[in-house]
This record gives sequence, C-alpha cells and structure tokens, in this order.
Amino acid sequence: MYSVAIIGAGPAGLMAAEVLIAAGIRVDIYDAMPSVGRKFLMAGKGGLNISHSEPFDTFLQRYGHNLTHIKPLLEKFTPRLIQEWANNLGISTFIGSSGRIFPTDMKAAPLLRSWLHRLRTAGVTVHVRQRWLGWHDIDNTLLVISGPQGNYHIKADAVVLALGGGSWTRLGSTGAWVPLLRERGVLVNTLQPSNCGFDVQWSEHFRSRFSGQPLKSIRILFTNSSITPISLSGECLITDNGIEGGFIYTLSASLRDELLLSGLAIVYIDLLPDTDLSTILAKLSQRKAKESMANSLRKRLGLNGIKAGLLRELLTPLEFDNPSLLAKAIKSLPLALIGIRPIDEAISSAGGVSFDELDEQLMIKSLPGVFCAGEMLDWEAPTGGYLLTGCLATGRAVGLGVLTLLDSLAISK
Repeated sequence: MYSVAIIGAGPAGLMAAEVLIAAGIRVDIYDAMPSVGRKFLMAGKGGLNISHSEPFDTFLQRYGHNLTHIKPLLEKFTPRLIQEWANNLGISTFIGSSGRIFPTDMKAAPLLRSWLHRLRTAGVTVHVRQRWLGWHDIDNTLLVISGPQGNYHIKADAVVLALGGGSWTRLGSTGAWVPLLRERGVLVNTLQPSNCGFDVQWSEHFRSRFSGQPLKSIRILFTNSSITPISLSGECLITDNGIEGGFIYTLSASLRDELLLSGLAIVYIDLLPDTDLSTILAKLSQRKAKESMANSLRKRLGLNGIKAGLLRELLTPLEFDNPSLLAKAIKSLPLALIGIRPIDEAISSAGGVSFDELDEQLMIKSLPGVFCAGEMLDWEAPTGGYLLTGCLATGRAVGLGVLTLLDSLAISK
C-alpha cells in the first residue's frame, strides 16, 4: 500500500486526505498545533462562509492576479459541489441574502467534527504536536519531524505540504516553511498581508471617541492609474490604528499594492450614498443664522456620531463650515491610508510558492513527489467564502495529483 504524508491539518490538507483515503492510500497527517483546524474554527466564529453563490464568472474574478492558475481547480470544485460535499457530511447549507453560503447552524465546529470523524473512520491517522523541520539529506520523501519526544524521520511515497500562509501565527500559520523551500531552490514570493486593515493618522480625540465603532451605510471608491475604479457599498470598522473590515478587506489587495508602490493610498467615502449632492447642498443651505453646522447636519441630514466626527476629523474648520465644500465632502470624503497592518493581524496572506514552480498537478517540479496546497500557493481572495473554496479546491487537486503520481509509479514497477 502506498503511503502519503500530509503536513498541515487545515482545510486543504484534510481535503487532500479525503481524496487519497478514498482511493485506498495510507494517509498520515502531521500538524504542529495541539488540535487541528484552528484557523478554520476561528474563521467560522462569526458564521462560517463555505462559499458564495454569485454567478460563477463573477465568482472567478475574486481571485485576482493568479486567476489563470487557480481557475481550472475552481472549475472542478465549484460552490455547488462544495454544498454537496457539506451535505454529504450531514451539514445542511443555505444561501444568505448576501449570496454567501453558510451551514444551517452557521458554525464551523460541527462540520469539522463530522469531517474528522469520516476521515478517521476511513483510516486517516492524525498526529498533533508534530512540527515539520524539512528534509533529511537529499531525499524528497524522507522528512524530519519534531514531536514532544524529540526529532525523528518519516518516509512516504509522496508528501503534501498544506501549512497555510503567514497570518494568525498563534493558530499555526507561521510561514516557517518559507526558508525550508527556498533552501531547496523553490521560488517563494514574499508573504504579504491580505484581507487586512490599514493605518490612518487619527487624532487622539477621534481615536479615543470612535475606535471600535462601525462606519455603516456608506460607499467607498478607490482608483489609481493602473486599475478600473472600484466602488463598493457596505460598512467598515474604525480601529485604534486606522480602518478595517467589510469592503476594506475586499479592496485590500489593491490598497496594499498601491501603498507598496507609492507609500500612500487614498479612498473616497460617500457618507450618504442614497442622497445626491444637490439635495445635500440644498438642505445645508437652509441653516439658520445662529444654528451650528453640526446641528444642521444632524437635523437635516441625520449625520451625527461617527459620520459627523469623521467630517470634523478630515476637514478644516473653514471647509466644515462652508455648505458647498461640506456637501462635496459628504459625497466624496478623501481618507489617506498611510500603512498596512502587520501580516499576523491579517485574515489571510498573499504571496507563497510561485505557480511557475509547479506542474499542473501542483507538484513542485524540482522536488518530485512533493505537492503544495492551500494558502502556501501564491493566490489570494477576499473573505466571504472565496478563501475556503480556494483551499478546498487546491487540496482536492493535490489529492488527485498524488494519485496520478502513484499510478505512474505502479506502472513503472
């Protein structure tokens, strides 16, 4: 019987294991953490998005600059097929008003429990507190593992690396694998924060008053010379350091690239997306002689609290007190993002093993028998089910790729 060692017990590694065990391959999974799927459980804390139901052509466009490489994998494990997979685990799903696909109970833990039970029942062995340290000598399938009792070697016919990216190190995605692959000559593009927050130079007054509060029912516009303008409606969160959440995560790849290129990214916020400029100006012009502009905003436009505070924060007193300038700012308030939050605060990471290093089966061409899946690969996607779908699709593809390799080994014997 052939054996496969999978390093990493997140969704990509577990999906590869599912494909392999179903084909009668012996599968051992090694994970450095005390329990498996920790990032998966954390991601589902507020409601687990397993995928998204939007038209598939639109869905594919969420995967950014490496869509060419990941598209064939997503086409073979679509959101509909992921729903069927979950249902086969006994987890019913529904499509929310946003188009996101959720388990009926919204939780990650029951899905993970059912999945692990099925894998273990089928014969998969999971080893926790076992950290991969690299290879022994030049053999690609002889691995060095460090456990509570010390270091030891394991031998497998193929190896699947599914160690995650570089975000949320406390949950196991440490990026410690990067130098191990680079030492073997594998091109690994620098890991960068994705689905992350950004720094804004708030005043102490604004920070102390509004940090932790959501900025709701707004529209945001971002553009530069190299991309088509992106306009999104929704909400985000003001933080002690800047801004994050909601559509900030959706825009994070473009915002990050702009900051890395020019050192600054400016977004334009429409605080009243359902009210046109002329209406706003007309209402502000009705201000009575002794009425403050702050009262006029509250009475006539319903702007108070964090929205009014943001106007005061970003406008000069003269601009704030000028109806024409204030009206324009309400519809297009420029906010300068001056930095990217650290990768360990990010939900996910960009960068990773270059697809140029991999064959169509996601095997590293220079390391025969070694495959990569999940966030180790150089792709990124926003939250909302896209990340999990990508991890599951690459894990499935790797499982099938390993089977192809093992079939070729059997024929050659």
